Amino acid sequence: MVKSDERRDALLDKLADFVLAEGLSAASLRPLAQAAGISDRMLLYYFKDKTAVMAATLERIAQRMMVLMDSGTARGKLDRAALQAHLLDLVLADAFWPYMRVWLEVASMAARNDSLYRPVAEQIGRAFLSWGIAQLDGPTPEAREADAARLLVTIEGMVMVKSFGLDAICLKAL
Repeated sequence: MVKSDERRDALLDKLADFVLAEGLSAASLRPLAQAAGISDRMLLYYFKDKTAVMAATLERIAQRMMVLMDSGTARGKLDRAALQAHLLDLVLADAFWPYMRVWLEVASMAARNDSLYRPVAEQIGRAFLSWGIAQLDGPTPEAREADAARLLVTIEGMVMVKSFGLDAICLKAL
């Protein structure tokens, strides 16, 4: 890795921290640069434009999220109910909630067909499906795909319900 790549990598960690703490709505160039400890012009030295900054930052956030999901996953394959219970414990936890808040913002922008956020949301959704398929025990690849799809829809619904303060409803649904 060359020095500028190392610097860019360190900047991405600071940008991800900022977006996780403040959200996408606060992520204009000046606040992002300030959070990274550089000028907005210098930020654009490392990234082509704001779209590139945001795409790279969201990729870093998604990588971190997947590491957290992997670290808490049981060794070995699980049936859908067991994996769902495990994931709900994780995604509804306060420590994981910054990732879910950013995900909800990305999903909202994707729903508006935003040209940056739509492909990012699709990529994250497909990555979750692939991750789920790899974690699930099932008789066939098709059955694991269907269970992963059910898992995605269920988890997303729970995240949405928690986002407007109805955490207790999520727990009752289990």
